[in-house]
Amino acid sequence: MAIGSAAVPVPPAPSPDQVVRPPALRPGDAVMLVSPAGPTRPERVARGIELLTGWGLRPVPAPNAYARHGFLAGDDAVRAADLNAAFADPEIRGVLCTRGGYGSQRVVDAIDMAAVRRDPKVVAGFSDITALQFALWRGARLASVHGPGAAWLDERTPLVSAESLHAALMTTEPVSVVRSAAEETARVLVPGVATGPLIGGNLCLITSSLGTPDMPDLTGAILLIEEIEEPPYKVDRMLTHLRRAGALTGLAGVAVGQFTRCADNWPVSVADVLADRLGDLGVPVLGGLPIGHGQGQLSVPVGVPATLDAITGTLTTSPAVR
Repeated sequence: MAIGSAAVPVPPAPSPDQVVRPPALRPGDAVMLVSPAGPTRPERVARGIELLTGWGLRPVPAPNAYARHGFLAGDDAVRAADLNAAFADPEIRGVLCTRGGYGSQRVVDAIDMAAVRRDPKVVAGFSDITALQFALWRGARLASVHGPGAAWLDERTPLVSAESLHAALMTTEPVSVVRSAAEETARVLVPGVATGPLIGGNLCLITSSLGTPDMPDLTGAILLIEEIEEPPYKVDRMLTHLRRAGALTGLAGVAVGQFTRCADNWPVSVADVLADRLGDLGVPVLGGLPIGHGQGQLSVPVGVPATLDAITGTLTTSPAVR
C-alpha cells in the first residue's frame, strides 16, 4: 500500500483541551492489525479477522504482526515500524492491536506523531495498549477505543463484546456502560455524578506512566481503571503511589472496571482495597463496570467527554469517532 507523502502539510499539535476524533470505520475500510506489545498466535487472530471481515472491513495483518522476540512481538524497531506504517498509509483507516502483554512503552517515543496528526485514525486496544493510547493522547489529542484485541477469544469476549466493539468503531452514537452486580468491584461505590474526559485504562500502565511525558493531567477527569492478576496488596501499592504522587488530586470521578483474578491468600479482597484507596477522594466512584480483562468485556471510548452517574450506575461517553 502507498505511504502518505511527507509533503502534505502537518497540522499543528492540538491544544490541551482539544479532542481529535478520527472518522468512523465504514464497510470497505482497511484496518491494520498490529502487535505493539506481546506476541500473539495466528489462530487467535484468524478469529478476529473473521469477525472484522463480517463487519465489511478489510483486516490487514502488519508485516510483523506475528513476530516474536522473547516476550515481545518482535524487537522494538519492527514494532515501531509497523505502527508508523499504519499511521502513514492513507489506505489504512483503523489501527487495531492484536493483544496487550508487555512492550508498548518501549516504542511509543518512536511514533511519528506528525503522521498521526496529519491523518487521524481510530486506534483500539487495551491492557498494555494503555501506554500507546496515553502517547497518542499526549502527542495528538487522539481519542481512541479501550476494547478487545483482534486476537479474539469467543469464550471471554462473546457476542455482546463484539457488538460493543463494532458500535465503538463504526457508529457515532454515545456509548453507555451499565454497572453489573455480578462484577466483584460492584460494591465499590461512592454516590454522585461527575463529568469530564474519560482517561485511563490498565492500572499498572497508568502507574508506570508517572514521571513520563505521557502521564496525563487528570485534573477534572474521570479516571478509568482495570487490572488482571495483581494481588490486592499490589493494587493497594499502585493506588497509594498515584495518591502520593498527587496524580489523583483534582479528579472528577473514578470508573472502576474489572479486576480479574486479583486475589491472594490474605483476608483482604481487591474490592476492599479499592474502596479504601478511592472512597475518601471526595468524588463519585462507580464500580462493577464490565470493562477490562474479564468475561463479557465491553468497549468504551477514552479521551472523550463522559458522564459518570454512580447513582444510576452508568458511565456514558461521547463517541471516539466522527
